[in-house]
Amino acid sequence: MVIPIYSKKYLAKTISEIKSAQYSGKKVKLRGWISKKRSLKQKIFLVLRDSTGHIQTVTSSDSKAWKSAEEITTESSCFIEGVVKKDPRAPDGYELIVSKILIVGLAETWPIARDTSSEFLRDIRHLSIRDPKQQAILKIRSGVISGFHEYFRSRGYHEHQSPSFTPTPGESGAETFEVKYFGKKAYLTQTWQLYAEMMLPVLEKIYTMAPSFRADKSMTSRHLTEYWHAEAETAWQEFPELLQTIEECVRYICSKISKEYASEMTLLGSDVKYFSKLPKFKKLKYRAAVEELKKAGFKIKFGDDLGTTEEKYLVDKRKIPLFITHYPTSLKAFYMKRDEKDPDQVLASDLLIPGIGELVGSSERSLDFEDVKKRLRSAGEDPKKYEFYFDSSRYGKIPHSGFGLGIERLVMWLTGAESVKECIAFPRTPTRFTP
Repeated sequence: MVIPIYSKKYLAKTISEIKSAQYSGKKVKLRGWISKKRSLKQKIFLVLRDSTGHIQTVTSSDSKAWKSAEEITTESSCFIEGVVKKDPRAPDGYELIVSKILIVGLAETWPIARDTSSEFLRDIRHLSIRDPKQQAILKIRSGVISGFHEYFRSRGYHEHQSPSFTPTPGESGAETFEVKYFGKKAYLTQTWQLYAEMMLPVLEKIYTMAPSFRADKSMTSRHLTEYWHAEAETAWQEFPELLQTIEECVRYICSKISKEYASEMTLLGSDVKYFSKLPKFKKLKYRAAVEELKKAGFKIKFGDDLGTTEEKYLVDKRKIPLFITHYPTSLKAFYMKRDEKDPDQVLASDLLIPGIGELVGSSERSLDFEDVKKRLRSAGEDPKKYEFYFDSSRYGKIPHSGFGLGIERLVMWLTGAESVKECIAFPRTPTRFTP
């Protein structure tokens, strides 16, 4: 049977559109999928879902649609025609009194029961993402990405893309995906960093939104092997201004989400009021952070990296985002600028967020390329592979800085999701690259 989906006869309204007083008592046509079905002797209740929301529909036994309502199954696609009725007992205050149902795609028995493990749901991720809460998370994700674009576009930044195949590791060789590239060795990008710096004499203020790849075997709730990386690089910007840019950007996105996705946040149990007006972010130098952790009983010394447990302790006790700044040089990437007052530390920061830990990594970039070469050698890297990068110091170098933000972690914070794996449609981990 050919269904005239695009004919005028079946042009439909969206669910969110008809939930208003102006449609009460009016006949409308909707299209979507059946997310729930409940049958009684005289009535069948179908919850219709589309990308804009859900609405309860009611089919009576004396309706011409009764036979179709009996036949239709969960997740079947269909057109439903009926009259909008305002009813305070119905979800969202409106329901649809059905007069016609046209089944487009009759679904087989839905494989997801009430009690299922998270791993099983990821095995059938192509189906489990239809869940209302998962839909809300992915809508918020879209809003986060949109907010990042809006923030930088409104401030005169240009969008720029760097290569995904690179001849050198971006940060750590131990965490890179090595791939064959026509008989040569190449790497999947960890960051746009090196190429972004080379673009500054061209565009000065740039940003990107692109996937990054980390061959990290971590199986924690905040790690993925492929994640979406929001990065920005700014000419003439030094460290204090960098931190200001990061805070403004995160605030802008959180405010946007709290305004435009309040219903999704409410469904997920997220605190709309908190994100609508975040408190001023705190700052803490690495040395002070180590001392604070020691007093709290952590076994840590200067030069040790902060793990997830340490990060969460520092930020959760404050309950607001926290910048940890001035890390030891040995802990950070070779391109980060040393602090002139203390060369053993770099002008770098990690922004920590409550419940998660690191959200943003950032730094002012080093202009002392002889020092950078020494740091590369100490890390077991050959500086000759980076000659294209060092050319920047020979032809008009300038102060500059930048940062990288993990989209999934920001979505996790905004939604209260248990894992970043819920914050991307099809997560990639050390043990999963399907579906």
